[in-house]
Amino acid sequence: MKYFFLSEGWTIGRVWASEGLWQVTAWRRQPDIQKMSLCLIEKEESLWLYRVEDAIITIEVKPIDSLQAANTQTIGQVILKRLITAEQVLERLGNAQAQCIMQNLQVVVQ
Repeated sequence: MKYFFLSEGWTIGRVWASEGLWQVTAWRRQPDIQKMSLCLIEKEESLWLYRVEDAIITIEVKPIDSLQAANTQTIGQVILKRLITAEQVLERLGNAQAQCIMQNLQVVVQ
């Protein structure tokens, strides 16, 4: 599995595997991308942890409200090419100058 953090208010766009742009007809399924119940808050910005399958190598992310993004001169889209490992997630959490929030603590305790 691979991971990445995504800011609140952003969503996932296109996805690439090693063969190129993810094709649902070729794979016969959507890519496995799951929003985890773990969030870092840094400087009033919420960063949610996502988990993706190993076949995914690149992910396009963009603001949820593209009309608002156009009006406020924010970034229109970003391509994530360096997804991180579980060890890197733990290192990031350990070194974070941030608050960590979990939505569903029961999942971790069980």
